[in-house]
Amino acid sequence: MATVTSAFRVLVVEDHEPFRRFLCSTLEKRPELQIVGEVSDGLEAVHKAQELQPDLILLDVGLPSLNGIEAARQIRKLSHKSKILFVSQESSADVVQEALSLGALGYVVKTQAGSELLPAVKMILEGRQFVSSGLAGSNFTEVFDRPRNKEVLPSHVPKAREITRRHEAQFYSDDASFLDGFTSFVGAALKAGNAVIVVATESHRDNLLLRLQAHGLDVGAAVEQGRYVSLDAAETLSAFMVNGLPDPARFLKVAGDLIAEAAKAVKGEHARVAACGECAPLLWAQGKADAAIRLEHLWDEIAKSYGVAVLCGYPLGCFQGGVGSHMFEKICAEHTVVHSR
Repeated sequence: MATVTSAFRVLVVEDHEPFRRFLCSTLEKRPELQIVGEVSDGLEAVHKAQELQPDLILLDVGLPSLNGIEAARQIRKLSHKSKILFVSQESSADVVQEALSLGALGYVVKTQAGSELLPAVKMILEGRQFVSSGLAGSNFTEVFDRPRNKEVLPSHVPKAREITRRHEAQFYSDDASFLDGFTSFVGAALKAGNAVIVVATESHRDNLLLRLQAHGLDVGAAVEQGRYVSLDAAETLSAFMVNGLPDPARFLKVAGDLIAEAAKAVKGEHARVAACGECAPLLWAQGKADAAIRLEHLWDEIAKSYGVAVLCGYPLGCFQGGVGSHMFEKICAEHTVVHSR
């Protein structure tokens, strides 16, 4: 059985550029993994697999020109030694079963990739199988047990630890309360070795920096390492707002670039990126409720797809009727956890 000690050549096949960058930056945390190619469609994946003969192929299902299932079918004939790990948003049991029946050793649902990708890669390179925790309700043991090649594979199907997305809202009564919540969130992330992206007003960013330093955190070192990224909320909003609403493509590019860059600074299989700020709250305070809700939807996608912990800070004063009002409840519904200070 192979062990993960020498260099393994990896081909990444993903048509969504921000997520592809996320996959690559995550793989780069492991020095034994060498990315030899990145492609965005199924047909090109088949050609690259034949040309490069990689040890491992990360493969999406929903690909242009040739879907991932058909691509895997051809790849198994042309590069039979390549191990295949599907990383896809598709979680249908039928699709997963078909993907695994082709000879893939693993399947990770994108919403779980933040914590499961590296463990999955490690197990697959060792000749074991991996099925995402998001698929734990289905039994794919029989699919894995079907003979495909000369490898002797274990009969069980490991199930990864299930994680819950973290998209929190903090409602604060004054600046001191805002700083208390954000200091706790950012401080915990930095102490855990994670990277943090702060998108807030200038005064809040300045005061947060002072508060973190007062708590003994070496923010200067974190900035140099790339683990602490501080951005102005209004300027960040201007990068993806179109006609008064957040443009999904622009937002995903901005957020994806930030997360991919921050991910390069963190080390360890379980290290993550956290993000906190006031973009949606600023829109809400300006009376742009629809824009704020849309932006919260987009942040929720980021939290699920990238495994990023997200904290949004809302001033209670911007809700007419206060706690318990209809608009307050509407914002609460967009978050997994709500705090009030």
